[in-house]
Amino acid sequence: MTDDFDNPGPLNLRGSLILADPSLRDPNFARTVLLLTDHEQDQGAHGYVLNRPMGKRVGELLTDPVFQPLAEVPIFHGGPVGPERLTFALLSWDGVAGRLDFTTHLSVDDARLFRQGGGEVRAFIGYSGWGEGQLENELKQRAWITRKPAPEVVAMSSPATLWEDLLRSMGPHFGLLARMPEDPSLN
Repeated sequence: MTDDFDNPGPLNLRGSLILADPSLRDPNFARTVLLLTDHEQDQGAHGYVLNRPMGKRVGELLTDPVFQPLAEVPIFHGGPVGPERLTFALLSWDGVAGRLDFTTHLSVDDARLFRQGGGEVRAFIGYSGWGEGQLENELKQRAWITRKPAPEVVAMSSPATLWEDLLRSMGPHFGLLARMPEDPSLN
């Protein structure tokens, strides 16, 4: 992963997290945490929602014996694009370098090997995608908050609170945003 938070020049957020601003009301993305797996201003962006587990495992949806070694892999809703697609991904935290490493579009065999080796393999139904300049426009409109990845993204002990937890860890201002009610009219 390269991270360009401090690098002047064209913005490249590959490997970064984007957190939905509380004002983002699109039900596909409200209060989501996304990992951007690809991003180039002139090509668009691609990523996966990390905090929307579907409450199912691969073995519940795919009964073919080839998927048996992956039966316990959790399935997440990766985004609104390609809801007929299932993608396997490996996530790991490199503590020495302080970064999130990831590999997406794993074959069934690769996912099985990584899982047998103790890797954190996840399955995503669908993905999130942006056309050329679309994500940059949404960032200018402050629909997203960019953030460097953190180890808790891999552990996923509590995906339901990941959005809030990450915002709170960013300081007092973001902590206030994390506590905003989903419906501001209830405030």
